Amino acid sequence: MAGRAEPPEGTPGGAPGAGDEEYQSTVFDESFVKAARLQEYSAQQRLEDHTTAVRTRAPEPAPAGARAVPRQGIVLALIILAAFAAAIYLGANNPYGAPPALRADRPAAVTVALLPEDAVPAVDPEGLYAGTPAEGYGAGAGGVALPDPRATDHFTREQVLTALTLAKEFVVTGAMTPDVLTGATTVPVRELLGTEQQRQFDSALNAQEPRSGAVTDWLVRFDATEARLVDQQVRVDGGFTFTEIADDVLQVDGRHVFVYALRPAGAPDADVSLYTVQRELRLQFGEKELRERTVVLRQADTLAGPMDCAADTSSALRPLFAGERAEPPATAGTDPHDLDGEGAVLCGTFAVSDPPGPPPDH
Repeated sequence: MAGRAEPPEGTPGGAPGAGDEEYQSTVFDESFVKAARLQEYSAQQRLEDHTTAVRTRAPEPAPAGARAVPRQGIVLALIILAAFAAAIYLGANNPYGAPPALRADRPAAVTVALLPEDAVPAVDPEGLYAGTPAEGYGAGAGGVALPDPRATDHFTREQVLTALTLAKEFVVTGAMTPDVLTGATTVPVRELLGTEQQRQFDSALNAQEPRSGAVTDWLVRFDATEARLVDQQVRVDGGFTFTEIADDVLQVDGRHVFVYALRPAGAPDADVSLYTVQRELRLQFGEKELRERTVVLRQADTLAGPMDCAADTSSALRPLFAGERAEPPATAGTDPHDLDGEGAVLCGTFAVSDPPGPPPDH
């Protein structure tokens, strides 16, 4: 014998491991055997009632809570993910880009004070507007009417309706909302402006720049230490018109008269008087403004009285109350050679026409 390590004829097959060498890397462990789809019958089973040597095994049920995902579902999920990624890519690389916002310069604005010819008359607290032109006016936001919207050449009916709705909202918040009128807040007006005009509005509120404009260019406001609203429902009359002034610009003009019932602050027993403001606004809208629901205020012209021409209306309107008169002189002198001055003070005479009487008998 050649020893315990090798038989006399040497290693079978002429190499270490011989015929078993090629199967050494294949391991048939228990999990592999259990996972096989084919299973060999035992010799006893083949003798009893089977002619074939093997049988097909049914797959074992999935563990509790697990469920096989169909191949079609995986494919559909991949398609949806691919479409979503493509939409994001195309949106981020849109060759046309978002429509530009309208240029938002500070609005052109003029305020004209209307002086009373005599002492300001008082009104009956039980019938504040009786016998005045405001008797037939609408009350509150419901009194602000809109024209029927119609499509223009480049704006749909829905876009026109959106512009009119925003114009009404600007009018109501800026001239009829009690908290804005008394200076308690300016947020409702500010939120309707675009970013650039918000900056200009803030500058006017804080008087940050010499030519930042007046707060009353943007809204109607009284000094709460001077005047108090007697009626929260402001009387209003007027309307809107709209027109397309360019392919991408829709313009809405609003002209309204507002009548406020006031008495001096801190004097609950004082007589009540009426203060009238006529305000003409010009608002413009592009696609960006309509989408973001903002306005561009281009112009705001105001007639207000009874008021003294000498009153400073940059931060608030200064009404004259029942029994008061305009102080002479109504306005300080104006130097036409002064290029750095604020310009002439604009004044007029407050002359209310007689309210319409009953129709004549026929």
